Amino acid sequence: MRDRQRILDNLEKLYRGELDRSAGSEGVDGGRLDFEFQRDQLYLEILLDLRDLFGAAPSDKEKSTSSLLEKAQQLRNLTRLR
Repeated sequence: MRDRQRILDNLEKLYRGELDRSAGSEGVDGGRLDFEFQRDQLYLEILLDLRDLFGAAPSDKEKSTSSLLEKAQQLRNLTRLR
């Protein structure tokens, strides 16, 4: 499984490449590219948080209480607005 920083670095590399390609073009909206990058980064971070939440190996204490209902509760707590 790829680590979080590698995935986010790849996203930034793609964004920087697109920004460099479009720098010479007229009519390219840099603000739109920046918004799309920030949006995509947020989506990826959320997905990575979910991956970490559900994919982590449970410790000895969690093994006996790692039911689907408890995982759903953890997901609810993660998505609750702070």
